[in-house]
Amino acid sequence: MITDSPAGGGLLEAAVRNNAEWCAAVCPGGAFTADAWTSPHRTPPYYPDAVTLTRGASAAGLAAAVDTSVPGCSVKDSFAVLDLAPAGFEVLFEAQWIHRPAGPPAGPGPSLHWSRVAGPAELQQWEAAWGGGEPGGLFRPGLLTGGIAFLAGRTGDGRIAARAAANAAAGVVGVSNVFTAAGVPADEAWSGALGRVAALWPGLPVVGYEAGEELETAARHGFAPLGGLRVWLHSPA
Repeated sequence: MITDSPAGGGLLEAAVRNNAEWCAAVCPGGAFTADAWTSPHRTPPYYPDAVTLTRGASAAGLAAAVDTSVPGCSVKDSFAVLDLAPAGFEVLFEAQWIHRPAGPPAGPGPSLHWSRVAGPAELQQWEAAWGGGEPGGLFRPGLLTGGIAFLAGRTGDGRIAARAAANAAAGVVGVSNVFTAAGVPADEAWSGALGRVAALWPGLPVVGYEAGEELETAARHGFAPLGGLRVWLHSPA
C-alpha cells in the first residue's frame, strides 16, 4: 500500500504540477482547472486523460470531463485519495513521487555520450530507440522547446542506447521516459540524464515518479519519496 509523506510540502505540489504540464504538452487539447488537468479526447498511449492537482478534485467531475467511451481512458490520482470505482475505473498501478536536490549525480560518470536531441530527425531516432526501432509519432517536433529536453545516451557508433525526457515547470525539473536498451544498466540512464539536467537547469530540484525496481534505481541516484500516487483505468462495462 502506498503512503503519502507530508514532509515534501510544496515540493510535492510542484512535482504534481510539473507532471501535469508535461502531459499537457504531449497531449494538446486539454485544459487546466484549479483542481485538475483533463483532456476531453482520448490521449496517446501511456498518457493519462486527467491528472489531479489537489486532494480536493472531484471523482465525479473527473469522470465527466474525460472520454470513457473509448478503451484506455485513465486518471492519474496524484495524491492517491480518490475512489473512482463507482465511475467504472479500477486501479492500474501505484507509484511514488520522488525528488532529489539540484546538482550533478555522485559516483561514476556515464559510459555513454549524452546530448540533447537537436531536431526532428534526432527526435524520431530517440523515439524509435524506445519503440523497438520504429518511430511512433508520439513526440512532436513542437516539443523541442527551451523548457523540454529529450536526452540521448549514444554508443561510440552513434546508436541511442539510453534516453530520458526532462521538462522544466513549476520551479522543478521533471524526469520521465527513462529507458535503456538491452544489456545497458538502468543506472547509466539515470546518471547520464541527471548530469545533463544539472547542466541545463542548474539550481533546480529534480522530480518524477517511479515504482518497483525503477524506484530502487532512482534511490541510488539521490532520490527520496515525496508521496504516493495511483493511476486508474476505466473498465468498459
